[in-house]
Amino acid sequence: MSRHRLETVCLLAPALAFLLLLFVVPLARLFSLAFTDEGGAFATFAILAESEVYRRVMVNTLIVAVAVTLITVVLAWPVAYALSRLKGFWFALALYGVLFPFWISVLVRTFSWMILLERNGPINRLLQGIGVTDQPLALLFNDTGVMIGMVHVLLPYAIMPLYAAMVRIDRRLLLASDGLGAGLFDTFRRVYFPLALPGLLGGATFVFLLSLGFFITPALLGGANAITLSMLIASFVTDRLAWSLAAAGSLVLLVVVLVLLGLAARLLPLDKGMLAR
Repeated sequence: MSRHRLETVCLLAPALAFLLLLFVVPLARLFSLAFTDEGGAFATFAILAESEVYRRVMVNTLIVAVAVTLITVVLAWPVAYALSRLKGFWFALALYGVLFPFWISVLVRTFSWMILLERNGPINRLLQGIGVTDQPLALLFNDTGVMIGMVHVLLPYAIMPLYAAMVRIDRRLLLASDGLGAGLFDTFRRVYFPLALPGLLGGATFVFLLSLGFFITPALLGGANAITLSMLIASFVTDRLAWSLAAAGSLVLLVVVLVLLGLAARLLPLDKGMLAR
């Protein structure tokens, strides 16, 4: 082994040992519990596959994740576009507004939404005051509240990859398209949107994968009426003390995330979106 490689190994060894002892080993131990059921190595997976409750929760989790992803990317597009056009003080102010939620606990933000969305909260009072509805809307403890809270938390994760793709677009291409006689819509459809698409797909993938494993926001804003897979896994541990079922559910969720991430890495140009510079 050359000296350069030896130095590299020595520098990486502490970090690798840290990850191995505090992440890989506990994770492997957790997943090993999925194969320790008295009924057999794969008994827990059979129970999950035969459970109607588990299938409904899995479908609901996927539906919520898809809906949150769609809403998030739609809201992220104009914000990312504005960021790509702003300069100086206004850019710094807008960027601060996007990044500021990262410095606030998810738990604090979720509790804030509980206050805003309750039946007698500010949002319902506003809607009744302007005549949109006569009765308070059910915005809490259902999928609606869950999606509102998750979109708020995950929106920056869609904005930043999209902004990274938009800011790299050469404005001379848009001027050239306009000079060649293309209309505004044609320029957007044939030039701007394809160039921004990697960032859009990267942000959407990021948000979707995070949505699948969300726990705090669905647990507080959805409750028993909007159970997600992460909440069901937590219930296996806290309510039933069924560690093998919790481990099996966690392993299934991890496999689904890894498969989707692998497909996204092969089919989508994520390196130009999420990793753009």
